[in-house]
Amino acid sequence: MAITEKDIIKALSTVEDPDLKKDLISLNMVKDIEIDGNRVAFTVVLTTPACPLKELIKNNCIEAVHKLVSPDLELDVHMTADVTSIQPKGPVLSGVKNVIAISSGKGGVGKSTVTANLALALSEAGAKVGVLDADIYGPSVPTMFNCENAQPGVTSVNGKNTIIPIEQYGIKLLSIGFLAPPQDAVVWRGPMASSALRQFITDTDWGELDYLLIDLPPGTGDIHLSLVQTASVTGAVVVTTPQKVALSDAMKGMNMFTSKSVNVPILGLVENMAYFTPAELPENKYYIFGQDGGKNMARRYEVPFIGEIPIVQSIREGGDCGVPVVMEDGNPAGDAFREIAKELARNVAMRNAQVASTERVEIKTWE
Repeated sequence: MAITEKDIIKALSTVEDPDLKKDLISLNMVKDIEIDGNRVAFTVVLTTPACPLKELIKNNCIEAVHKLVSPDLELDVHMTADVTSIQPKGPVLSGVKNVIAISSGKGGVGKSTVTANLALALSEAGAKVGVLDADIYGPSVPTMFNCENAQPGVTSVNGKNTIIPIEQYGIKLLSIGFLAPPQDAVVWRGPMASSALRQFITDTDWGELDYLLIDLPPGTGDIHLSLVQTASVTGAVVVTTPQKVALSDAMKGMNMFTSKSVNVPILGLVENMAYFTPAELPENKYYIFGQDGGKNMARRYEVPFIGEIPIVQSIREGGDCGVPVVMEDGNPAGDAFREIAKELARNVAMRNAQVASTERVEIKTWE
């Protein structure tokens, strides 16, 4: 008896996306079913190219078809991805599927290092990624990406000047550091800094992006409020270190995002400098700043804990020389960032499936 497309669909309707808790057919994730005698080919469209469950879903599809249709079929399962988005349609960031704020309560916790490496890990997985350095007073993206002397282009669109981001390592980049000499201080009052951020968002041709990471300054100030007033933010990642003072400030940052007036979901908490591992003793972990502070706080406030980053020399060296550690093959620290990127992409997909889009904040008293 000949195998039909209906048989394959019926079998795949028993395969569930582990995160979304629905079957692949209901989620419209199966495309292009082709049957040629004993050979069956089809495509599974994941919600992100950085999906950590890619192989599990593929194996479950193969098992279901062999079990429910025929064990003798030759299967060709192609895994691809189309990053989900629930961004409202409009002129602001119209080609950007997800805007992700990378925040920290205090300075010096490695927020920019995390941003740079997450951007490269997502890009490495196949996503289109941009980074907006919103730390107006202490921009570090030009150094992290080894393009301190680069200058963004400007073009005219419908009579309006539009900024063209720098592109480095496959990532679109924009920073105030590209517009001022590296040694010069940016001495601006809050409204000027907020105006610059709005221009970077509204007057820039970001093109088509799956993820735009916004590297925010420390604290909960003008820049944060200007961001949520200007753009619809998919969610926030909060970076902390294990010490009590850093955790206390990180909690304030989370409370700002999740307050009723802002209402931006927390996509994950990252604990940087979680432990020290000497190069000569790669299996040893020394918790010199305390253990599990970030993990415990995430559990207490019921937000996802998406990973911890060790203190290793290669991470610092990568940031200083403009070649982030994710670009080094086989480096365990780079692997840690890749795992965090997978968890972040996974949480974005789940957030988009379960929660409505984040509305821009309209609070005039913050102007």
